[in-house]
Amino acid sequence: MDISRRAFDVILMSGQSNMSGRGGIQVKHLEDGSVYKAWDRIVPSECEAEKGTILRLAAALEWEEAQEPLHEDIDTGKICGVGPGLVFATTVLQYYKTLGESVPAIGLVPCAVGGTQIKEWEKGGHLYDQMIQRATVASKRGTLRALLWYQGESDTLAAENAVEFQQRLKTLITNVRSDLHIENLPVIQVGITAVNHPFPELLEKVRQAQLALELPGVFYVDASGLPLLEDNIHLNLEAQIKLGKMLADVYIKCILVE
Repeated sequence: MDISRRAFDVILMSGQSNMSGRGGIQVKHLEDGSVYKAWDRIVPSECEAEKGTILRLAAALEWEEAQEPLHEDIDTGKICGVGPGLVFATTVLQYYKTLGESVPAIGLVPCAVGGTQIKEWEKGGHLYDQMIQRATVASKRGTLRALLWYQGESDTLAAENAVEFQQRLKTLITNVRSDLHIENLPVIQVGITAVNHPFPELLEKVRQAQLALELPGVFYVDASGLPLLEDNIHLNLEAQIKLGKMLADVYIKCILVE
């Protein structure tokens, strides 16, 4: 796909399943009593954009037209649905259009993998190295503008992980900025949420660690209160649409305008 004649803003998307996207995932019950999950394949109008304006870096490190599920070839072995990425990108493009200036293309770089703890994103591990590789490849074509990070649910199931979460997150962001040679790469992190959590005190500990993180250029949006699937932890389609707009709002106000 020829995108060489227009400005190109690159957005890195990483973390775990709620960034990957489970919007529209349905639980199917068969007559024999078995249960399976499937995406309903409903793509909301908020994801629609003019052809060639939003691209994604596929697992094969090639640019292609962005479409849901954005993480299908990254978060493999799981059922992926709609995440916040496309809604984020379309909302940002709408903002650019209001300026009456040249509108860049947006390149989304999906890296999220469901069910992962933050220690699995340590420098030198597969997930971290893959994310840096993908960001590096993407940056050869455009300008890396921000990292969208949504992770932490898997760290609420053991006290040790919750206690270590903030320092691990701080180290992760520092390493990403260093390895990508962008000292103040903006990061927008999403505050985790869940309902009827088995360890509510650990959920709150991780949430407070996210909120209290003190690093320049790190911004925060809160998923608390957004509607969830029946598993009480994954955002539903409506929530993913709202989250995409929330992320775009912070990106516009705190990164583009600044």
